[in-house]
Amino acid sequence: MATPPPLTPEQRAAALVKAAEARAARAEIKARLKMGSMSLKEALDSDDGNVGKLKVVSMLESLPGVGKVKARRLMEEIGIADNRRVQGLGNQQRKALLDELH
Repeated sequence: MATPPPLTPEQRAAALVKAAEARAARAEIKARLKMGSMSLKEALDSDDGNVGKLKVVSMLESLPGVGKVKARRLMEEIGIADNRRVQGLGNQQRKALLDELH
C-alpha cells in the first residue's frame, strides 16, 4: 500500500478543519432527517455533496421509525451494499427506497 504524500503542518491543519466541517455538515443532515425537516426524497434529490457522501445505512437509520435492523433489511431486499454511499445509488435503487419508505 502506498504511503500518502507528506504534508506540511499547515496542510495537515487545513485538512483536519475541512474534515471536521464535512462531518458537522453530515451530522446536520442526519439531524434534519430525524426531526422531519428534510424528507428522504429531498435528501436523495439534493445536489449537496455532503448528502452524497453519507452512507445509505446511516441516512436510513436517521429517519423516524427506521432502526438498524429495518435499515439493513430494506437495503438487503433492494440490493444495496452495506458500504454504499448515497451518491453511488442508481435510479432504480433510489426509486425502490422511496417506494418502500413512503
